Amino acid sequence: MKSRILCGVVLLCIYLESFTQPPLVYPVENTGASYTPPVLLPLNQLPVVDPLTDPFMWSNGKGRSTKFKDWEKRRNEIKAEIEHYEIGRKPGKPDNLTASYHALDSTSGILTVQITVNGDTMSLRSKVSLPSGKGPYPAVIGMNSPNGSIPADVFTSRNIARITYTHNQVTTYYNPQNKDPFYRLYPDQNIDNAGQYAAWAWGVSRLIDGLELVQESLPIDLKHIAVTGCSYAGKMALFAGAFDERVALTIAIESGGGGATAWRVSEILGNVEKLGATSNQWFKDDLFQFSGLNVSKLPYDHHELMAMVAPRALFVTGNTDYTWLSNPSCYVASQATLEIYKTLGIADRFGFYIDGGHGHCAIPTTQRPAIEAFVDKFLLGKTDVNTDVAVHPYREIDYQRWYAWWGKSKPVFPGEEDNIKIWLEAECGSVGDNWEVITDANASNGAYVTIKSGLNSDPNKAPEDTPINQVVISFTIEKAGTYNFLAKCIGPTSNDDSYWVKVDQGAFEIANGLGGTTWQWGRLTSATLSPGQHTLTITYREDGARLDKILITTSSASVITPEESGKNCR
Repeated sequence: MKSRILCGVVLLCIYLESFTQPPLVYPVENTGASYTPPVLLPLNQLPVVDPLTDPFMWSNGKGRSTKFKDWEKRRNEIKAEIEHYEIGRKPGKPDNLTASYHALDSTSGILTVQITVNGDTMSLRSKVSLPSGKGPYPAVIGMNSPNGSIPADVFTSRNIARITYTHNQVTTYYNPQNKDPFYRLYPDQNIDNAGQYAAWAWGVSRLIDGLELVQESLPIDLKHIAVTGCSYAGKMALFAGAFDERVALTIAIESGGGGATAWRVSEILGNVEKLGATSNQWFKDDLFQFSGLNVSKLPYDHHELMAMVAPRALFVTGNTDYTWLSNPSCYVASQATLEIYKTLGIADRFGFYIDGGHGHCAIPTTQRPAIEAFVDKFLLGKTDVNTDVAVHPYREIDYQRWYAWWGKSKPVFPGEEDNIKIWLEAECGSVGDNWEVITDANASNGAYVTIKSGLNSDPNKAPEDTPINQVVISFTIEKAGTYNFLAKCIGPTSNDDSYWVKVDQGAFEIANGLGGTTWQWGRLTSATLSPGQHTLTITYREDGARLDKILITTSSASVITPEESGKNCR
């Protein structure tokens, strides 16, 4: 009888646990700080994963778990990977931190946080705007402005306090120096091994530390704090919210590459903020070893950065009028993030809104209801609002192919064996007189092409559109689809590794970061093509770059074997 009762109690606990919602926020910066970090491998030992990495797979590749009870450990593995490969270490709360609040009047004041580490001291001063009435107040921390790019009345009409995070007090935007306050406090961190997003996220956490210390004079509701920003500051808000579990709501507006996008997806798009094209001031130097086709060796991607916010709330936006923001990548990363939130049973805590017809960082009236819904639910605690938001124009994009392999053994795209592959030799195209064909036994077909020494274009403008400057390769498409253009290249230095390319009569685009000191494959561009005859035109940008072979394929894989000889040589 006793055993039956015990069994019943266990089953009841399991039943009730299945209906228990994960917390909306936590009282500490990182609840999983005690977990042992995973072993992190160098580039040459990392496996190739062409689709989006599995967010539930343990870092050692030995198993996976979709149970929420395991998420905190997995989240800290992702945190360790992003710190190690991308932004550098984000230090925890310093032992010596004090805060004070000086009221200027009944609705405004200055929060000052003083931090001492390794005998060096810095201060953060933030303007605070308070609603009328008595607290505690929910609060939004805006990156470099009181409310980011979101209209102030979204917050003031709801009695939400607004706090300005002045990020240059930590490290200076677009001009980081090792003498900046963050790097002075942590001498082991410098502008090479710690990007500014680690430093800026650390600063937001120290502001929250300060808010915890001044509750009597500045009554902020610590369970209802949001962070927001736009563009580079949208990335900043995303990193801040992902790395501090005291943030209940993260709103990243038009954050672009390095934010709410996926490095892998951006790599197959056109002139967007790819990993190799983003600012090396924002990220640590080590990240850029993953540029080009090496992105497939990155052991995570930014759907996992976004998922680090879970189980807390996240809302992201894009803007289709600005190509650089890599909006299709934002869409795929957002759908993958939504899949993670669904798996954890909290789909209503993530939303995305990708539209156009407005300026960068401008919030159109059509977007406001979605933002307001997230604010109402996750800062004000209203449960009767709809936060199932997934607005986008990309009905034709098959986002599921990027994560169809999750939970399966092999990280490949669906139908990879059926992909079209067209192999072509550069020297067998129409080679202009400003180019040279060089014999090389290590090159495919025994030769490659290179522009004559001394010919370099304006870095922002293709040279004259004339045959003498170009290599033109004709090819035939039998089946309509989206095709990726890969090139086997040598680019001996960062000043000798790029071309201008166009497909048919399109505009020239830059193909940069191609190759190394030996023959390597890199990505030129992509295009949606109809059946029939087409041309790929390559013109010079930097002399010294060498071009051997072209592959035009419907595959998104970074390594395609077996390699075949070009079909355009006679």
